[in-house]
Amino acid sequence: MKEFFSSVRFKILMGVAVVLGAFMLRAAWTGGFGTVTSSLLGAITTPVQKLSAGISGSVTDFFSIFVDAKAIKAENEQQKEMIRELNEKLVDYDKIKHQNSVYEGFLEIKERNPELEFEPAAVVGRDASDRFYSFTIDKGTLDGIDVRDSVITADGLVGIVSEVGLTYAKVSTILDPATNIGVYDSRTRDTALVTGTVGLAEKGLCKMYLLPRESGAAVGDLVVTSGISGKYPKEQIVGKIAEVAPESHGSSLYAVIEPTANIKNVKDVLVIKSFEGQGVASADPIADMQPDREESADGASSGSSVAESGTEAGGGTP
Repeated sequence: MKEFFSSVRFKILMGVAVVLGAFMLRAAWTGGFGTVTSSLLGAITTPVQKLSAGISGSVTDFFSIFVDAKAIKAENEQQKEMIRELNEKLVDYDKIKHQNSVYEGFLEIKERNPELEFEPAAVVGRDASDRFYSFTIDKGTLDGIDVRDSVITADGLVGIVSEVGLTYAKVSTILDPATNIGVYDSRTRDTALVTGTVGLAEKGLCKMYLLPRESGAAVGDLVVTSGISGKYPKEQIVGKIAEVAPESHGSSLYAVIEPTANIKNVKDVLVIKSFEGQGVASADPIADMQPDREESADGASSGSSVAESGTEAGGGTP
């Protein structure tokens, strides 16, 4: 028995009894055992509650990542749709702005030429291998377009329809040697023909030939259509004279013409479907332009009985 009272176990029991006694005295002093119990339970449950709260917060944060990602994805899709709509509106705006700019120029032409019937068209294709810059437009027979209809811009004559389908047409430009146009110098009133040549076409130029030897045509003069063939409307600007020189045979002059229309890069055109005097040609238009052609010693004008037919395409220099 004596050994028990001196053992470690007894000492531990005594320590526990002292602690319990102290708690009981504190409880009696502060109002009861409930506080002691609550304190003990609080001491035990508080760490557990903290652990639970931490786990709950971690789980909430984990799942909130997916919830937020879904919301962000929906917001991104909404913003992408808004950007698409804005881009479409921007394209429509640019298209309308471009059309207004084009139609303003066409309206000016219409005011100057009320008798002309136009069909606006856009260039939709070019033949990269064509040295004379022919192109295809988005209008055809369904729009009243016919072969040999003239094609112009607000700046001047571009060419003539050489081929036509239901919804398209091919345009040969005034740089093409197969194209001959009756013209005159707007200052001197001297008449001549304009055609293309291989050499000049590379520079974006064409040739005015059969100018009278006594012509006063000079660099900078405007050249316009005469309308004598009935194939082109009259008084359409063709270009400006860049050079004047005598033909190799010496019986007439020629001039190098710089077209006023941007033939190489034209994007919008007007097709002239009808005009005053269409199809009505002079009986012998060259005779009116070159009355002394038969007197040419070297017969340089022997082919002059054909006007704007393509058979005189660029004869002589350059």
